[in-house]
Amino acid sequence: MSRIKVGIIGMGFIGVSHIDAVRRIGFAELVAVADVNYTLAKKKADEYYIPKCFKTVDELLADTEIQVVHNCTPNNLHQEVNEKIIRAGKHVFSEKPLARSSAESASTLKLLDQTSGIVHGMNFIYRMNPLVQDMKQKVKNGEIGDVKLVYGTYLQDWLLFETDYNWRIEPEINGPSRCVADIGSHWMDAVQAVTGAKITEVCADLVTTIPVRKKAKGQVETFSINTNAEYEDREVKTEDYGAVLIKLDNGAHGVFCVSEVSAGRKCRLDFEIDGTKSALYWNQEMADQMWVGFRDRDNSLVLRNSQLMAPEARQYTYLAAGHPEGWNDAMRNNVYSYYKFIRDGKAIGKDPCDFATFEDGHYIMKLTEAILKSNETRQWIKL
Repeated sequence: MSRIKVGIIGMGFIGVSHIDAVRRIGFAELVAVADVNYTLAKKKADEYYIPKCFKTVDELLADTEIQVVHNCTPNNLHQEVNEKIIRAGKHVFSEKPLARSSAESASTLKLLDQTSGIVHGMNFIYRMNPLVQDMKQKVKNGEIGDVKLVYGTYLQDWLLFETDYNWRIEPEINGPSRCVADIGSHWMDAVQAVTGAKITEVCADLVTTIPVRKKAKGQVETFSINTNAEYEDREVKTEDYGAVLIKLDNGAHGVFCVSEVSAGRKCRLDFEIDGTKSALYWNQEMADQMWVGFRDRDNSLVLRNSQLMAPEARQYTYLAAGHPEGWNDAMRNNVYSYYKFIRDGKAIGKDPCDFATFEDGHYIMKLTEAILKSNETRQWIKL
């Protein structure tokens, strides 16, 4: 069987992570990249020995060798590029969020309904950590009893200072929500994947802690330190922080807090699932550990061990116990799950999958908009 040929559009911070993930899938072959900044794309192509480099999306999509395309562009291009990929008849793997609004993501789903055979996936990676997959199976098998409570956080500090600026701050590029759409979407997806339940009601409080930021006149890469001394003031209309009460369709209640202005917190995503028998807790900064809580016996700190995991989760872990697996490995697992689905000839809507689909992404868009509406009206919003 020949290897699946892959192209990646967008060579920014996340595009390089996609390069690494695809390279780790033995039956996938990265053959091309493209970026509106051709100099950047050519640099990455040369650095990673990628044979083809294109200046435009259309040029890459015209290459008949390419079967799968990764969309790593900024949010304002997600709908346009995803729909071009679909019209070209190629499988599509997109960065999140699926679009800037549920109207845009609904348009993409409508196009998919009119197009057969396209496998669509999204890069919600935290659900693909092996211990998160193991938690999912424990909940599914009833090991913790009925799920009653879910709660947690996703905290970062990359926008802590007024001189921190990025395209995600601008609604016309990013969309009307930043913190919730950017990192809260990951938390909501992971918790829904683990519990097997949908968040159906939300009540939110969103805060912009820095109403005016200083934008550097030169270009600054995401997560980099800005040393540019020339700035211009920009009003900020997207949130730096959010707290959201939630209700799920399995009867569980919960709350999560997200922030991009919490000093010292680099990428703290954590959540706890409380059941009637026991509780499960996971923190992605210590991804090889899972806490299990009990009322009537000692609590446990479980270290990832492939020999002791559920068979469904075992396929996503490959290092021996004691050899830590983390963010890059979850990214690889997500890409692997997606490509294995294609290789095995499976179909979205017919066969179950562990990775997030465009339908999942569309639902997250609707949740994000409900959170914005709740913050505006100061009421519970039901989907």
